[in-house]
Amino acid sequence: MPPPLRLALLLALPACLDSANTLGTAGLDPNAINVLFVGNSLTATNNLPGMVEALIDSTGPTPADARAVAFANFGLEDHWLDGEALRSIERGGWDYVVLQQGPSATEGRPSLLEYSKRFGDVIRASGAQPALYMVWPSQVRSFDWDGVRDSYAMAADSAEGLFLPAGDAWRVAWERDSTLEFYSNDGFHPNIRGTYVAALVIVQRLTGRTPVGMPTRFSLEDGPVVAIDPDIALAMQEAAREANERSEQ
Repeated sequence: MPPPLRLALLLALPACLDSANTLGTAGLDPNAINVLFVGNSLTATNNLPGMVEALIDSTGPTPADARAVAFANFGLEDHWLDGEALRSIERGGWDYVVLQQGPSATEGRPSLLEYSKRFGDVIRASGAQPALYMVWPSQVRSFDWDGVRDSYAMAADSAEGLFLPAGDAWRVAWERDSTLEFYSNDGFHPNIRGTYVAALVIVQRLTGRTPVGMPTRFSLEDGPVVAIDPDIALAMQEAAREANERSEQ
């Protein structure tokens, strides 16, 4: 059987993310874990879908194929109106569709809830399971942390899908080591560590595999090598596991 088609487009840095990841479902392996990400630069930065794919491929017998439809500054309403994400979902073949927009702690919450439900209905009708990827507030809006979590937890309920508490995992990691840095220089997008923690959370929720002991050095399909300092990786892996455990309580 030919290998699954990998990430359909190199997801660029936020400043360069000018167009959608236009894709079909050609090459999807029915025996793989097929994941579609629908989001913006918080998904694209550091190639989160590629990182999820690489971690799944390196830790179990079932391979993954992770693809994305991502536009800079897009919310779920924008994706709904644009139509590319809907077309990709309706073609079928996905096991999970991971939805993400901005922090949405307050003013963005109504839109997040409404369009999570709309997308959730389409996703489930296509045979896939919806999932909501919780992000984080910008550094200057640290007072929004609880609001971001509440918004995404409610959105997961609206979509009848999984809750992926990536932002919560950052906070758990800081409980263990307050010196860990997850923001990039702009105070909003994740650095490579921040994306790694998010990927660990997502991989565990999609596969049931513990993040503790997952690789800290691996290559992405598009070429870059991810290298996490082993001295701090364990705290990040344990934080991802604990955030998932807390979310299920």
